[in-house]
Amino acid sequence: MTEGRQSGCASAAVGSDDGDLERLRRAIDALDCALLERLNERARLVREIGRLKAGRGTPVYDGDREREIVERLAAANPGPFPSAALAHVFREVISATRSLEAPVRVAYLGPEGTFCHHASRRRFGALADFRPERSIAEVVAAVERGRADFGVIPVENTTEGVVTQALDTLAESGLSACGEVLLRVSHNLLSRSGRRGDVRRVASHPQPLAQCREWLERELPGVERVETPSTAAAARLALEDPGVAAIASALAAEVYGLQTVEEAIEDRRDNTTRFLVVGRQQPGPTGDDLTSAVFTVRKDESGALHRLLEPFARHGVNLTAIHCRPMKGKPWEYLFFVDMEGHREDERVAKALGEAAQRSFSHRVLGSFARAAARPRPGEPEAG
Repeated sequence: MTEGRQSGCASAAVGSDDGDLERLRRAIDALDCALLERLNERARLVREIGRLKAGRGTPVYDGDREREIVERLAAANPGPFPSAALAHVFREVISATRSLEAPVRVAYLGPEGTFCHHASRRRFGALADFRPERSIAEVVAAVERGRADFGVIPVENTTEGVVTQALDTLAESGLSACGEVLLRVSHNLLSRSGRRGDVRRVASHPQPLAQCREWLERELPGVERVETPSTAAAARLALEDPGVAAIASALAAEVYGLQTVEEAIEDRRDNTTRFLVVGRQQPGPTGDDLTSAVFTVRKDESGALHRLLEPFARHGVNLTAIHCRPMKGKPWEYLFFVDMEGHREDERVAKALGEAAQRSFSHRVLGSFARAAARPRPGEPEAG
């Protein structure tokens, strides 16, 4: 218990005359014990639910249910506990109690300590069974072959643009896109000692090195820069060599036992990566959803792309992104990935998708899912 001084719950009580501070601390101790009792009560109920789910063959993870819990609590919250923190707190409470049913297996683009690992923890909580994979294709394959329940892959970055390997892999997979995570990419400088004076080389993946170039030139001029396959590889190098500092995430510092030399050294504070959650679930509509689909059109048909997209405008479906990728083995033919607001079960979205499908050569709805919370402005806590 971080707030109080009692070693146990049985003796915690209100009414001490040791002064106002001690009285308030004892009150907090009593409340902490009450919270612990309720958490264990919740855990016992979840264990019963787990037995029922196992008998029915129902999946352990229910993202819609978890979202509903947080939304209901936020709506009922009278304060002063900040509603923005409820997602963080209950994500871990739910993750911990869900582990009593069975750990959710989550494949992600590794290695451990990467931003994809961070995004996976944000979505599923710290007690999920996280499984790093070497490529986006291997993440998807792990879910397809039953080695993981879900996969988390990066699909777009506000600075670097779309992740083409992710689109190519999704086009060939039979999995559904069933969630998204938005993660502001903040780079920290990490080393064994945490002292700037010990830094002789700075290591990281080429993208973070580029995204921190101005800071490095201003604060560490002349220091050698070393490219590594990932930020996690840079963190491991820093752990081995006291003269190396890694540009990596705060999670990498936790995973590899490094100290922070400097926080948030990225040159742009609007650098955000969008991750997709892939799996076999197909979430229902929430009222604030996105849908992704992929189409092909005949290359010899004039105006084919215009006709494909026209139904979305006519039915008032806002398209949030259109990406074009070449088709494998078919020169000068393309896949068109379309993201739109709304759920595939919404009437206007369903009508637009149906008409577009009739005008396309081939099509597939990749999935509909709840829109991730928008990234907060600087200084505000990030949503979970």
